[in-house]
Amino acid sequence: MLQTIQAQDISLEELQENFGLQRTTDSQFFREWQDNLPSLTDEEKRSLERVRSNYFNLVNRRPLLEEGVKMVVLSPLLDFAGFFQAPFSIRTETSVEIAAEDNRVIVRGRIDVLVVQQRLWILVIESKSTEFDVMAALPQALAYMLYDLKSDKPRFGFLVNGREFVFVKLQQADVPIYGRSYALSIDRANELEQVLAALKGIGQLFYSHPNSTTLT
Repeated sequence: MLQTIQAQDISLEELQENFGLQRTTDSQFFREWQDNLPSLTDEEKRSLERVRSNYFNLVNRRPLLEEGVKMVVLSPLLDFAGFFQAPFSIRTETSVEIAAEDNRVIVRGRIDVLVVQQRLWILVIESKSTEFDVMAALPQALAYMLYDLKSDKPRFGFLVNGREFVFVKLQQADVPIYGRSYALSIDRANELEQVLAALKGIGQLFYSHPNSTTLT
């Protein structure tokens, strides 16, 4: 019997059972969010302080919901990382559907923000309310990233709830494998700077490797 699951309702266990997804324990699998990151300019650091100030000013009044997270935190980060400039472009509310090999399970959903370069997937971003644990978005993001995963080149994801940020890497091997960063926080000194540096560093990978993951 065919089962259809909405992406926001799927679990890591279901992704493992139906799509063979595995988390790797190899500490070297996902170094892109930590190693050889570009340095930030003084102007970029001041801009991030403004983002941080705006965030705290607003959450002191009420929790930021998804649209507020996008406007106050996510949009400036994408801008500073260069994702609004060529060769990148932005697609929003993109529909995705993936099916297990035996076609018994289909997962459907919509990506909040999809950054693409020359019809290549680069970054999947899940925006969640600041009241929710950012890791609650991980199964949904991985389900989206599994879409049409035929290339052996990696895909990268970015989860954000405004307060916390998690980077994800997914790559096809014998089975799809993924790794993730720990949760970086806007509350801790210099971690927002690391978030921006990692975004810029991951973006630079697609200048040197332009044929990473093909969209259909």
